[in-house]
Amino acid sequence: MRELNLTGANLEGANLYMANLTGANLTGANLMYANLEGANLTGANLTGADLTGADLLGANLEKAPYGNDTQWPEGFDPIEAGALLQNE
Repeated sequence: MRELNLTGANLEGANLYMANLTGANLTGANLMYANLEGANLTGANLTGADLTGADLLGANLEKAPYGNDTQWPEGFDPIEAGALLQNE
């Protein structure tokens, strides 16, 4: 699943366990309650994505750009996970 264009996709509750989403465009995607455990999101664009309630245990978010409008699971620290806040 490398470099997929999933802009605005509705992936609510999707099982993306260990998925390779390297470089995917997930701008504005609905990933609420998605299982992203162990997923590779290196460089994936998460600007405006809704990850509320998503399982990001062990997910790789290195160099994944996100914006102030990106919604994360409660208590999740995207900077600690390696994601990069983009100036908007």
